[in-house]
Amino acid sequence: MQPIRIAMWSGPRNISTAMMRAWGNRPDTVVVDEPFYAYYLKATGKKHPCADEVIAAGEIDWRKVVAQLTGPIPKGKHILFQKQMTHHLLPEVDRQWLDAVKNCFLIRDPREVIASYVKKREAPALEELGFVQQAEIFGFVRTRRNSTPPILDAKDVLENPERMLRLLCEAVGVEFSESMLSWPPGLQETDGIWAKHWYGEVARSTSFRPYRAKHAEIPAHLREVHERCRECYERLYEYRLC
Repeated sequence: MQPIRIAMWSGPRNISTAMMRAWGNRPDTVVVDEPFYAYYLKATGKKHPCADEVIAAGEIDWRKVVAQLTGPIPKGKHILFQKQMTHHLLPEVDRQWLDAVKNCFLIRDPREVIASYVKKREAPALEELGFVQQAEIFGFVRTRRNSTPPILDAKDVLENPERMLRLLCEAVGVEFSESMLSWPPGLQETDGIWAKHWYGEVARSTSFRPYRAKHAEIPAHLREVHERCRECYERLYEYRLC
């Protein structure tokens, strides 16, 4: 079978790790967790939890990362699912390699993203939330392909996982598998070494959890950030699969 490489572009504090679990539970798929993270931390000097460990364990040359993501798929599988963070794709990374993968996008209401993010970091900068970069990558891919890449909204996935995963599979040209609807609990060997800090909730899960509306107020110091994020979110939302 022809290899299929899927890059799903998400911002932080989304259901991207649960989505990685869904794809990772398929017998025909191997997953990769935030492959540009070490490069991003080294290039920006961001003081994230476990930053030194991530840099030491990961690849800090973006060109080598791209070569791995577009090269042979390991373990005899024919699908490679890449959990990608939009803010990790810094401007100096050549975007041409995106032509070699099937790009899709996972979006989430910025109010919910910010409410979750501030539990870990009180004052995230606009660029740390990934919405601006997500809109930029979407625009690049859409222009290059002259078609709209598939977009999933996190709320839609949580409200009806099977329907949304079926729509995504159809959009990227693979057959849906029931195995995507559940997975074993705990951390997985495919998780990045940062999992111990960020993946606690997913580690306790065995499936997508039902959607629960969150009505948290946006802190005053983040209202302008929220407005800019919402502009980008709504631009993509109108194209979502539903």
